[in-house]
Amino acid sequence: MNQDRIQGRWKQLKGKVREQWGKLTDDDLDVIAGRRDQLLGRIQQRHGLAKDEAERQVKNWEGRNPEFRLDGAPQRRRERSQ
Repeated sequence: MNQDRIQGRWKQLKGKVREQWGKLTDDDLDVIAGRRDQLLGRIQQRHGLAKDEAERQVKNWEGRNPEFRLDGAPQRRRERSQ
């Protein structure tokens, strides 16, 4: 999903983000505004996580919520070999 579309759906996305990372404040969510780099930084700060762990958690979250991927890359489906 491109950045413009993410920001346009940010209200809906904020609820999902808050469910996953409950220590994020309303101010944090306003600063993040759909930007993945900001989300990673705020998760590290509020949850006391290393950069690699925050990245792992965000990737896992994006995998469970493909409609809200923050990196702008299309979700690829794995093709089964026959």
